[in-house]
Amino acid sequence: MTFTEFRPLDEKHLTEYIKATPALSGKVGNSFDDLKIKEVGDGNLNFVYIVVSPAGSLVIKQALPYVRCIGESWPMTKERAYFEALALREHGRLCPENVPEVYHFDRTMSLIGMRYLEPPHIILRKGLIAGIEYPLLAEHISSYMAKTLYHTSLLYRTTTEHKRDVAEFCGNVELCRLTEQVVFSDPYKASQYNRWTSPYLDRDAEAVREDNILKLEVAELKSKFCERAQALVHGDLHTGSVMVTHESTQVIDPEFAFYGPMGFDIGAFIGNLILAFYAQDGHADQGNDRKTYKEWILRTIKETWNLFYKKFTALWDEHKDGSGEAYLPGIYNNPELRQLVQKKFMQDLFHDTLGFGAAKMIRRLVGVAHVEDFESITDSSKRAKCERQALDLAKMLLKERRKFQSIDEVLSSILQQQ
Repeated sequence: MTFTEFRPLDEKHLTEYIKATPALSGKVGNSFDDLKIKEVGDGNLNFVYIVVSPAGSLVIKQALPYVRCIGESWPMTKERAYFEALALREHGRLCPENVPEVYHFDRTMSLIGMRYLEPPHIILRKGLIAGIEYPLLAEHISSYMAKTLYHTSLLYRTTTEHKRDVAEFCGNVELCRLTEQVVFSDPYKASQYNRWTSPYLDRDAEAVREDNILKLEVAELKSKFCERAQALVHGDLHTGSVMVTHESTQVIDPEFAFYGPMGFDIGAFIGNLILAFYAQDGHADQGNDRKTYKEWILRTIKETWNLFYKKFTALWDEHKDGSGEAYLPGIYNNPELRQLVQKKFMQDLFHDTLGFGAAKMIRRLVGVAHVEDFESITDSSKRAKCERQALDLAKMLLKERRKFQSIDEVLSSILQQQ
């Protein structure tokens, strides 16, 4: 059979599809008798199949023309698979050690075939809930963010290259609009999709909807998100988009990728670590109070930002005479001026990171999609107590982000609130 038009694949048709696609059949050694196929898509949007044979393995991801967790009543472009494949390939080129390889992309079928991240890889969020320490996490994720953000920005590239790619990724407008709605709009108004731990957080959710200063700040972040094509961002870099072992960190699922503000990626990751920190009290028990684990999370937050800062500015220094058009060598050629420029740039980026991180936290507490970190706390009064602390911190960070000069000051605020 030929696959000339879109159709959602079930296991039977998936086997036929792999047989008909050399780039995929080769990965399983062309042996189809012992092929094991398992659907594991626990996300909100797609089918995800793990395909394993004695000779090899791969993952197949297929985008559906609607939001999977809600159904056909919420249509969604399946073109997002194209942007995901594009971003995986571009980020994979820039940081191959932290991005799984793409073997095959089929635009008609909205289907990506890629490397299977075999056990013991697990979703980072699940590892954080289980209280597992990942000693190399900050090292790896900071490298991924520094390399992908720096090399797709005007610090490194010409405006011609940059605008060409911005134009290409502008096609991912529908997923950007989804983010605009769920991150920057819904939590601040009465929306049918919002939910929270009721009745405990009823007043807190209402307070978000009535906070004028918060709305002023979130409007500024929304305009940055919509208007500032700073670098190719992953667009959804939370702890559910990272798979880990003690030695490996792999960033997956960049279907929300577009040219946007760098701080949106860094903030998403750090914001989700802060959520994981606040959830720990809900997972503590007699055997483990999670105190040392909470310290590890705070240390990881600090190292993630500090290592990112160090690596990003090192790349900038290394390519200071390159073709990047943001700061032309002919103008910014003395070390003193370059230092001033870097300091200003990194400070602005830090404040963006805190703002976007806080906005991402708020949407996970009173918006449509929540996080398992809190959802897995079965006692709802206990859960609400953890969530309220996270929400209070997020609101403060969003409104007062410009007063923070270092990540240490942010961590101090978290500890003072405890």
